[in-house]
Amino acid sequence: MKRATLKDVAERAGVSKATVSYILNNADKPITEETRLKVKKAMEELQYVPNLGAASLTSKTSKMIGVVIPQTEPGSQLMFQNSFYSEIISAIEYHARKIGYHILISGTEVDESYIKLIYERNLDAVIAIGVYPDEFFQQFKKIDIPTVLIDSYCKDEHFHNIRIDDELGGYMATKYMIEKHHTKIGFLSGVMKEDGVIKKRHEGYKRALEECGIPYDSNLVFEVGVDFTSGIETAEKIVKENIDLTGLVTTADVLAIGAIKGFYRMGKSVPEEYSVIGFDDLEISGYITPGLTTIKQDIHGKGRCAIEILEKALEDKNYPKQDIMMHFEVVERESVRELR
Repeated sequence: MKRATLKDVAERAGVSKATVSYILNNADKPITEETRLKVKKAMEELQYVPNLGAASLTSKTSKMIGVVIPQTEPGSQLMFQNSFYSEIISAIEYHARKIGYHILISGTEVDESYIKLIYERNLDAVIAIGVYPDEFFQQFKKIDIPTVLIDSYCKDEHFHNIRIDDELGGYMATKYMIEKHHTKIGFLSGVMKEDGVIKKRHEGYKRALEECGIPYDSNLVFEVGVDFTSGIETAEKIVKENIDLTGLVTTADVLAIGAIKGFYRMGKSVPEEYSVIGFDDLEISGYITPGLTTIKQDIHGKGRCAIEILEKALEDKNYPKQDIMMHFEVVERESVRELR
């Protein structure tokens, strides 16, 4: 079936193409309610769908928001290996759609320029999740569109920021383990980057140990990829090499769940022989056995907050820069045992 055009709608409604355009774009024009209803009826009868590309040329907006996911190395599929990204992208897409926007997801590699894509797709705004090199932020400062950073410690006031106190999160996870009388506590994380969330959580881990008089041991720190397989492999290594620990603080639920699987494969049980605490509270964390004790952050809330900021920033170029610190808490389930 041939796609209906603006001209077809105008002819069916008995009005000009300009009138249809004014109604579609909610233009401030003196149009009667009777005319609006006729145009709406014509669009329904013809199953008319606006051409967003043409509308973009007219209005100079694309109704598109770019969402950038970091890749640890060229070819990496981080967004598919960690459910944190699928949950936050789902929230961003849902709330963007509610205000009439679509999202364009891009997994950037360390050597890829994102600016070209912004211009090619005429993006109205960008949400960047995670840690990037300084050059990335310098490039972003050259473009004049609203940008929200999620889980970034970039201190440039050019950007809106949404994050949690990651140092405190690492501290709380470790302190929880210590309160359960564990003193041999490992730290399982992704690769630490300066001013990154993982580095901050590691600082919290160290602070909790120091505060309680427990010596820091670098041999109990495992930097791996942030994915299920890396969690499995680390747990297997701990058992095979008989590494002396009873508790494992992780910086992501996907690592914690992998570690539980790895211990199980090695004939060890959680929490009877090894205790594990996660970070994020992914939906799946409450479904596994044992249920994962974790640091719960509002992943959906981060996505919603990013869109709320962009909605205001797109309406008002002078909207002040936002620096939002989100709430988090410990969620107790069954993966940590209290030692006697």
